[in-house]
Order: sequence, then C-alpha cells, then structure tokens
Amino acid sequence: MKLDPPAPSTFIDLLKRALAEDIGPGDITSQALVDENLLATAVILAKQEGVLAGLFLLQPLADLLDPQLNVQLTAADAQSVQPEQEIVRISGSCRGLLALERVALNFLAHLSGIATLTGKFVQAVQNTRAIICDTRKTTPGLRSLEKYAVRAGGGSNHRLGLFDSAMIKDNHLSCLGSDPRLGDCFAALGKRLPELRSQLPPGGFIQLEVDDLPQFQRVLDLHLDLDMVLLDNFSEPDLAQAVKLRNQAGLAGKLLLEASGNITLENVNRVARSGIDRISVGALTHSAPAFDFSMEFIQK
Repeated sequence: MKLDPPAPSTFIDLLKRALAEDIGPGDITSQALVDENLLATAVILAKQEGVLAGLFLLQPLADLLDPQLNVQLTAADAQSVQPEQEIVRISGSCRGLLALERVALNFLAHLSGIATLTGKFVQAVQNTRAIICDTRKTTPGLRSLEKYAVRAGGGSNHRLGLFDSAMIKDNHLSCLGSDPRLGDCFAALGKRLPELRSQLPPGGFIQLEVDDLPQFQRVLDLHLDLDMVLLDNFSEPDLAQAVKLRNQAGLAGKLLLEASGNITLENVNRVARSGIDRISVGALTHSAPAFDFSMEFIQK
C-alpha cells in the first residue's frame, strides 16, 4: 500500500488544538528564563529500536508555532531506526524549540509506536499469505494519522469508516432476523445485498462477520454476494476448516477470509498458517506502546 501522508486538512486543526492545549496563553518558564532572541539547534533522537511514523507533521507543526523554525529531517517515515539515532534536526529560537518539544514528541511517540507494533505483526506473518490490517478501534479524531502509521509499519488499512465499505456485523443480522417475513437473518441478508451493493462507492467491499463454522457454511450454501467474510474469534483449527470449505466451494481468490479477535504476537503466526487471507488487529491502534524519543540541544 502506498505511503501517502494524510491531507493537511485532516490534521492542521488537530495540530492547532495540540499546541493551544500545551502552551495556552504562554510558556511561562521559557518567557522568564530564556532570552527571546537566543537561537539554537536541537536534534530528536530515537531511544529504542523501531519504525518511524509522523515525521511529516513536524514542519507544519513548527510553522504554526514559529515560521522561523527550520525542520531538517534526517530519517523518513517507515524507516527502521536504532537507539540514539538522529531522526530530525530543528533550528530557530530557543523559546520556539522548547515550546515545540513536547507536542512534537507526543505525536511521534504515538504514531511511531503504532508503526513499530505493526511492523512486529507483519514480521511475524512473513512467508504466509496473510496481510495484517487495522480496525476502526482508533483514537477519536486521530484515525487518518493512526491508519497512516499502520501503513508505515507495513500493514494495510481496513475500511476508513462506515461510509467507504460495508461490514455486516451480528447486530445488523439481529435486526434483519427480527422480521419473520424475510426468513432467517442470512436469507434476509441475501435479499438486501443487491441494494447494499448498489450503494458501495468505487473500491468498496461487502464483508460479513460470522461467529462459527455453521454460520459460515450457511453463507456458502446461500451463495451470498460477499467480498469478504470475517471469522470472529475462531479457533485455529476452525480457521483452517473455513479455508478448506471456502476452497472446496470454488471460491478461493474470490471470497477473502479474515481472522479477527484475540490476535496477539504470540499466536498470529499460527493464525496466519491456517491459510487465512487477512488478519485484523485492533491492538495496532488502541494498545500500541509509545515509542521513546528525546530532544537534545546541540548548539546555543
């Protein structure tokens, strides 16, 4: 997947809010202790091994704070780094550097943490057919940035929201099953799928979540017009059986199968070796540890 940064329109207001939240009416420490004309250069260092994400935010962030700050990237998003490696050099007023520091490091720590965790999952499923995907379990307001960080780590994005693709979950089926005139929920779904297909935007897909093998077999028997089936909390043997059933139905390469639920670094390789096409991991965005960075002044 191509690593294009999100459009500035999706994050500029966020950067403004982050700066206002931290600086408020002014940095009282720097205003009292640091001469307003004092210039310096600082570097941001990685303090651990991992994968970078979020560097593209630094110049826009600096421009909002102090247009005289100059950001020189010495590393790139999606790049693997080692402890003490310099990733960026920033020059300008000492006051500006001090005000920028924490907000910049917070964004880098969060997004690089996601990229680093994603990279570990991607590495764990190498030599299998499975790709690692994110979910909609993102921090409100940060989705475009967090999904970018997943791509930086080598993962793939699932749908962006409710608008670009369709995922039919158990609660949707419950609503369909409440109307006895439509038959059971899966038969009712089959009657509604043409309308849903007509509403998909270009590139959109239809995915159905199932909870067990009997439900999956019902989907196959009904020949539902689906692009993907999400196998929720399936055991590893049941995942392999679902792949076998799909292939026996002549749908290999036509109906993608995705595993989800309780996926960890410890079990993701075994899940992938079931023959599954995709593995979605909510932890990529909702539980990634922050990446450790520091900012050091090197010239005063």
